[in-house]
Amino acid sequence: MAVPTFLRWSESPITFDQRDHPSHIVRLGCYPLIINPIVHKKHLTKVLMDGGSSLNILYVDTLNAMRIPWSELCPASSPFHGMISRTQAYLLKQIDLPIMFGDRSNFHSEVLTFEVVDFPVSYHAILGWPCYAKFMAVPNYTYLKLKMSGPNGIITMGSTFLHAYTCYHDHFELATAIINSSELSRLGSCRPQQS
Repeated sequence: MAVPTFLRWSESPITFDQRDHPSHIVRLGCYPLIINPIVHKKHLTKVLMDGGSSLNILYVDTLNAMRIPWSELCPASSPFHGMISRTQAYLLKQIDLPIMFGDRSNFHSEVLTFEVVDFPVSYHAILGWPCYAKFMAVPNYTYLKLKMSGPNGIITMGSTFLHAYTCYHDHFELATAIINSSELSRLGSCRPQQS
């Protein structure tokens, strides 16, 4: 009989209950889950947890603000879609960076591979399935909280509804501007030439 091999951190149950419930919930399910991990010794305050993404994404602006030399990047070649409707972004490179959730009393740290993208966006980074899996993290989009196991118990992270709304609004405004700019350029190129 085969003996099961359990992953590290799998021994701790993760649950959500009324203790996680905020004082009020505004527009249930309408706001993103935003967290503030430490990535490569820098505290990032606008990181989107995206359970529908198969990538961990770091933006060039964030990379430059973190003062990480481009010489540390590794090649990547595939384009991807879906960040903003009807647009395509090209992966510049990849980079492995340490990321930490929690605080000094209880933290969980791992190294994640990030796809580095030169694309205007309002978030510092986006964390997808690879992050959820590596940290065995469990999101709750109702309470806007993320939980995972740490050496001293469960780590809970999240944001206020106001911060989530602000990030959502900034992203919406930027996406709308990009799409409108793209549509105007396309319409301009389709205009018949005057003779």
